[in-house]
Amino acid sequence: MPTLSRRAVLHTGLCAAVGTVLRASAEEEGKTMENEELFQHTKRDGLGQASLIVDAGVRGKHAISPLLYGKFCEHLGANIYNGMDAQILRNPTFGKWRFGAGESSIDGGVQGQCDQEKIARAIEHGAERFGLPDAAALLESYKEGAALWWFRLGPQNEVRLSPDAGPHGGRAQRVEVLNASAKEGRGIAQWACLPLHRTRKYVYRVVARADAPVSVALKIEEAGAFGPAVQLRRRSDDTVLELGREWRTFTGQMEVHGPTEDFYRLSLTSRTPANIVLGRVLLYPADHVDCADPDVIRMLKEARLPLLRWPGGNFVSGYRWRDGVGPVDERPTVPNPAWEGLEYNLFGTDEFIAFCRAVGCEPMICVNAGDGTAEEAAAWVAYCNSKPSTPLGALRAKNGHPEPYGVKLWEVGNEIYGRWQVSWTTSGGNVDRYQRFSAAMLESDDSIQLLACGAQGNPAAEWNQRLIAEAGPRLRCITEHLLNGVTVKAQTDPVDVFHAYMGQAVDMGRQCRKVRQSLVNAGRGKVRWAVTECQLFAHFQGDAPPGAKLTPQTLFNPATISEALYFTTLVHECIRLGDFVELFTHSATVNHGGGLRKTKERVWANPVHYAHSLGAAFFNAVPVSVKLASGVYSTANRYGCIPPLQDVPILDVMAALSDGGAALVLMLVHRGAACGPVALELELRGFKAAAEAEVAALAGDAAHSQNTEAEPERIKPRVAAARVEEGQKLALTLAPYSLTRVIFRKA
Repeated sequence: MPTLSRRAVLHTGLCAAVGTVLRASAEEEGKTMENEELFQHTKRDGLGQASLIVDAGVRGKHAISPLLYGKFCEHLGANIYNGMDAQILRNPTFGKWRFGAGESSIDGGVQGQCDQEKIARAIEHGAERFGLPDAAALLESYKEGAALWWFRLGPQNEVRLSPDAGPHGGRAQRVEVLNASAKEGRGIAQWACLPLHRTRKYVYRVVARADAPVSVALKIEEAGAFGPAVQLRRRSDDTVLELGREWRTFTGQMEVHGPTEDFYRLSLTSRTPANIVLGRVLLYPADHVDCADPDVIRMLKEARLPLLRWPGGNFVSGYRWRDGVGPVDERPTVPNPAWEGLEYNLFGTDEFIAFCRAVGCEPMICVNAGDGTAEEAAAWVAYCNSKPSTPLGALRAKNGHPEPYGVKLWEVGNEIYGRWQVSWTTSGGNVDRYQRFSAAMLESDDSIQLLACGAQGNPAAEWNQRLIAEAGPRLRCITEHLLNGVTVKAQTDPVDVFHAYMGQAVDMGRQCRKVRQSLVNAGRGKVRWAVTECQLFAHFQGDAPPGAKLTPQTLFNPATISEALYFTTLVHECIRLGDFVELFTHSATVNHGGGLRKTKERVWANPVHYAHSLGAAFFNAVPVSVKLASGVYSTANRYGCIPPLQDVPILDVMAALSDGGAALVLMLVHRGAACGPVALELELRGFKAAAEAEVAALAGDAAHSQNTEAEPERIKPRVAAARVEEGQKLALTLAPYSLTRVIFRKA
């Protein structure tokens, strides 16, 4: 297996090669300039019309890096488990659930909830969110001793539940059947949806024992529509597990026949008195891809995802990477250090690399610079990259992966400036940690590329200035998180707040240029910038009375079309900054931020996923000159780190030559909420186009328009052909809240 994925090759060689070829042709055919000089805007009266001149003869010095279109994933909620991971059941290891209390502890990280009333409400809310039929049974079973999301099958006087110890320590589940009949077994069960739209076959792995030999039935039954009483229909043959006094692992395959949309009940039961201990019960669709969800893999691969950051996020500041390698059934289940719930350690380093290779993207790992040590991080580098003749390379080989992974991008810490972070620190503490971690990690592999943890929301903050002044020669890149968290209310002007976020890229560009100049002034002009998390972060507070300007339902969020426009404008600004911003990992892959959604085992896309897919046409392309004349907007208020903005163009435009100059790609964002469609007159220079261009439009009816489980393709790219007059002129009508990509081919 190669040490670099096909997307890693883009990063290490192809990008530079293509850029060199196109820059050489630019010197022969036209003029070159800094990328930021390519965009010129002229203010014009009126909002409904605009003109654009695209000059392919004037080209930027820096090709567009594919790494600006990366994604981020974290062990949070259903991002990894019940998201990217294909395993279907919740809490499959019967762990002791940690409910979050909502406040961080003094040293950072989530605090556990002890209030039983609040825990009961959390269970009821979870059952409602997942659409489960009987929250009361879940709560009752939890109080009796069941692991959360599992429930007792049979009357309380016939089935007893309690915690126990697993074969490698940690919590297991005891199920004591006191009375049963040959007709109906007693035991424990869980509700689940199955991806029956894709496969009828499922593989299981059960780790269990009993106090005496006993036969236990593993089966799946269809629940149908939930009503006052759930009518179950058997949809799989019983699988009989013969348990004994010692721990055994049972594996096999079941075939399920039944409607694709219904809930199903998986159960383990005995028809005779029994005393059973369950270590884990795992259920995967038979078409899983190295334990990953095949629909998630397919959709990210089709979008040509170039880069994936993992495992956090706040989670990483308390993560022990060694817990996530080795035989899966021997890995511990532990409380998630940053979020409510558990870390099952089913998805660790080896699974992450396998996921990246299945998608075809480059892996990027963020190390624990919270409560982790420099030595621990260096060992992680060695596990991934060293030869099998070394101790940690031998461990990787023992785990089934003899060839080094060749992970090149390593981020040193996540948001450790924030008191919500496990073992947060001061600006001086960050410098000290970076010095120690970078020395140790580069000692393990001096070819890796390190990224230092930068401040959020203010590139010129003391946190960053001390890194620049004190971190030393190993500082090569500083990260930023574009997570502008603001609170809005019913009286907030929806147009003003929308325009603020859509114009944040303009302010980000100004801030980055100041930082870049400060780096040059400090003699650190080679240090680069990276955005490693980004999503819309406005939160509604209070009530929304009738007639309110803004409501929770009309506020944009990462699932809406607004996220697609927001992300695209920010990436365009990164392109204008030349080679200063080396990568951008947007939040996130599945069920977190904006990206893909997985509900009831069906995977569908938020609009921003399609923005990534459309943007792939820019990979390794060379930006060219655009001269836009359009209306503008201004904002009246500050929203978090976004100041009041003046004269922001209604349209955001980026154009670039791709395919060795054979194609011209144009991206247009209509970010105006106070006007209707914009009639655009477009003229090409330095490029003779074929008679037809491909136009792909991604649009919503409003800032809060989004796809849903019921309408998963409401917003998706609509592709049409447009006539190009005389190889140079094109008329377009751009809808509000839209992203439009136009591809011209050479005549």
